[in-house]
Amino acid sequence: MTILIFVSLFAIAVYTFGFAVTLWKEKQKGGALSVFFLTLTIVVLPFFSIYKIQ
Repeated sequence: MTILIFVSLFAIAVYTFGFAVTLWKEKQKGGALSVFFLTLTIVVLPFFSIYKIQ
């Protein structure tokens, strides 16, 4: 089940990153940076919620 979750999150992160690249190419740098931050959050946050660091 964990692998399914990570594959789903990876697919969402790739799609979101692609959208950020599209925004960057359209010279909307503020929106692109916000979406890059969102992508980073999508990638990092599951590690804190699934694997609790002690």
